Formats: sequence, C-alpha cells, structure tokens
Amino acid sequence: MRLNRLLGSSVFRLALVYLFLFSASVMALVGFVYWSTQASLTRQIDATIDAEITGLAEQFNQRGILGLMRAIQRRADAGRHTRGIYILTDSNFAPLAGNLSAWPDVEPEADGWITFPLDYAEQWGGGINYARGRVFDLGGWYHLLVGHDVRERLLIAGRIRETVLLGIAAVIGLTLLAGLLMSRRLLRQVDAINRTSQEIIAGDLSRRIPITGRGDEFDKLAGNLNAMLDQIERLLTGMKEVSDNIAHDLRSPLARMRSRLEVTLMEQPDSAAYREAISRTIDEADALLKTFNALLSIAQAEAGASRRHFEALELGALLGDVSELYEPLAEERGQRLVVGLDGEARIRGDRDLLFQAIANLVDNAIKFAPDNGTVELSLAQANGRAEIIVADDGPGIPEVSRAKVLERFYRLETSRSTPGSGLGLSLVAAVAELHDGRLVLADNAPGLKASLALPFGAAAKTPAKPSAPPAEAA
Repeated sequence: MRLNRLLGSSVFRLALVYLFLFSASVMALVGFVYWSTQASLTRQIDATIDAEITGLAEQFNQRGILGLMRAIQRRADAGRHTRGIYILTDSNFAPLAGNLSAWPDVEPEADGWITFPLDYAEQWGGGINYARGRVFDLGGWYHLLVGHDVRERLLIAGRIRETVLLGIAAVIGLTLLAGLLMSRRLLRQVDAINRTSQEIIAGDLSRRIPITGRGDEFDKLAGNLNAMLDQIERLLTGMKEVSDNIAHDLRSPLARMRSRLEVTLMEQPDSAAYREAISRTIDEADALLKTFNALLSIAQAEAGASRRHFEALELGALLGDVSELYEPLAEERGQRLVVGLDGEARIRGDRDLLFQAIANLVDNAIKFAPDNGTVELSLAQANGRAEIIVADDGPGIPEVSRAKVLERFYRLETSRSTPGSGLGLSLVAAVAELHDGRLVLADNAPGLKASLALPFGAAAKTPAKPSAPPAEAA
C-alpha cells in the first residue's frame, strides 16, 4: 500500500516524465554520435581504398599485369596487419592473386562500390565479418577488387550500442530510485502537514507544522501556514474574549431592564416612578445600541469597507467640530479644553469614522481627567503625517496595559463600575489602521497622551497660518 502511494505520487510521476525526456535526449545524442562515427569511419576506409587503388594503378601502368600481380601479392601478404582485401581474377573470375579465395557473389553498386560478407581467419577469432571494396574491370581480361574489412567499425558500433544500453539502464535505475527517495521525503513532509491539520481540525489549535530547518519551499510553506494558524488562534481567542465580554456587559443591563419593566407594570401609568423607569430603560437601551454601533464601526473599519467613502478632509475643521461638541461637557466638569492647530492638514479619509475616533479620544480624556483639570486637543505636522494629539492630566494608563486597552472590551477597571464599554480605543485603532495610520499611547506625566498619526496621502499639507492664541474652553 505504501509502495503504491509512492508510485502514485506527483513527484514520482514528474520523475518519470523527466526520465522519458532525458532518455529521449540521450538516445538522440548517442544516435547522432553513432551516425557521425560511422560516417567518419566509412570516409576513412573509402579514402584508404582510393589510395590503394591509385598505387595499384601506377603499378599496372608501369609494369603491366605481372607487376600488378606482384604488387597485389605483397599487399595481400601484409593484409593481416593492414586489413586490406585484394583479389585479381581473369575474365572468368578465377583468382590470380590476392588474399580472397573467391570473387564475392554480390552485385556492385553503380559506382563500383561493394559490401560483402567476409569469413574471419581463425587467428583473428573466426566468425563473420564484412568488407567494403571497389571493383574495376581491366580491359575486359582481368577483374580487380580492392577493399578493407570493417571489423573496427562494427566493433565501435557494438561498443556504442552497449554503452547506450548500459547508460539508459543506469539512468532509468537511478531516476526511479531518485523518484522513490524524493517521493518518500516529500510525502513525509506532506504527512506532517496532514497530521497537524487533522489535529487542528480535532480542536487542538496550539498545534503547528514542524519546520526542518533546511530553508526549502516546504519550510517556507510551513512558516506561512504556522503564521496563518497563529493569526487564526489570535482571532478565535479574541472572538471568545469578545463573546465573554459581550455576555458580561449585556446580561446585566438586560436583566436590569427586564426587572425594571416588571416593577413598572405594577405602577400607575401617570406616576413619577413609572416615567422614571421608562426613562432609565430608554437610557439602558441607548447604551446597548451604542455598544452595538461601536462593534459595527470597528468591524467596518477592520474590513476596509469604508475606503469607498474616502474624501478630501481638512483636519483642522474636523478638530474644531469635535471641540465644539465637547466644550459643554468639559465646562460642566470645570475642565479646560485647549485646542491648538499647526496650520491646516488635508488628508483623504472617512469623515464620520475619523470624527468618531477623535471624539472617543476626547471623551476618554474628559472622563478620566480630574475635575478642574486640563484636556489638550492639538494638530501637528511632521514627516509626511498629520498627528492628532489628545492629552490629559488624569491617572493615565500603565505601560504594560497600553497594548491591552486597544483590544475590544478590555477595561483597566475589572469591576466595570465606570461607564463605558471598552470599545473606544479599539475603534480608534481600527480607524487608524483603515487610514494607514497608527495610534500611539504614551505617558503625559501626569496623564495619558494619545497620538493619532495619519498620512497625508494624495493631498499635500498646507503651510501654517500666522500663530494665534489657542482656543480654550473654561
């Protein structure tokens, strides 16, 4: 079963494809080498035969038939070493000289070339060889054949064939072995991913895909998958915390609303207690709606859906609207709301979400600043960004908790007696991320300094106007 799985793997099939392509390439290359070698050897043999014929022709022209016979016999005697083939016959093809016992029973080609079988001599190992030669008719009285055996060519061809076969067999064996080993290795890595995936499906979200440390593609894939699993685990943990906090924050007001309505049913419709109960119930419902609206705004900001509503904004005017809204609240608590603008800063963004984010920062500052304290709302420009700063002189937030307060429903006061849902800073952080900005919480010594940095984007910043006294709300 395991072998069938290895043989059926994609890696093994890919190895077979490469094996086929490589084998075809090797066969084509060896075939070309074989053909080139054969052609080269044939040309060499033909050149040798032509040289022999030229020498014998000179002997015939100078010394006649007897001189030719003596020359052929000398060369025939040396044929064992030169592999030359010679035979001179009369008009009836009876041998007169040479090292062939009889004229070959093969018809020559039109240009006189002939290829014929040749028996090996016993001292040469016996067997069948082939010779290539050329036939000449000497005036109709004599016939001459000069040739050369081609045993070397055949031996070379045989060696080439053996080499090709052995090479292809070795390539096939090594490729199959490499395919099996690679398939086994990759299947182990795939099995590790599958096992981890099954454990995660079974509910163990802490499981992670092992990394071999080789730095290959599987390690990169495992690293990306592990990062994705970390993100999923964080999101699920956050969802669980959000669900727990929603259950905690909504159960109490809903229970109070139900209890109050039950008591109200026993009151007279026109009594003061009846009207007060209805009013408090409406306030509770408004608080619940505010919580749900904040959750919806955070979800929209994190999803990036509000980018389609981006428009050109002037932050100075936006801060002015926020300060105008919260001045009465600051006055009610005897606080000073100080507004300072460093020129005008134009950006592209969602006006409603930015207004809500700045309002949340100012609302928190007023809520936690002491009576007769100071809340500062300012706008600065630096490094291609507009920075909205809200600072107060309240208790501030400990450094170890500044990352936590950006999470949904997280509140420093675990008793949750202070009004609020713990969503304000979460919304500000989400809006900042939507606008490619960031929210930074720092110590104001005393109090908290919240900085909302937003890039200018397509619109450039405007030079500062002549300085003017900061607006204050007593």
